[in-house]
Amino acid sequence: MSVDVDTVKRVAHLARVKVTDDEASRMTGELNTILAFVEQLDEVNVDGVEPLTSVVHQEMKKRADVVSDGGYPEKVVANAPASDDNFFMVPKVVE
Repeated sequence: MSVDVDTVKRVAHLARVKVTDDEASRMTGELNTILAFVEQLDEVNVDGVEPLTSVVHQEMKKRADVVSDGGYPEKVVANAPASDDNFFMVPKVVE
């Protein structure tokens, strides 16, 4: 894949980035170099390779998915302006 100056200017316009003609011509070369490197990656044989999220195998740390009150409802409502039976009390806003 190759990029020309018009494509660089169009992408810059879509990204709301102001570029001069000199910058566009310089970016054309840079983008073509980047795209050439990415095309090299297509040549790598990845048959039988599992997708990775990390190079080190590790299990995700998970907590038990259980419903609980936290065990300290008094602390939760301690700074509330008004509470009743460990529930927040708020003024009525809908009539």
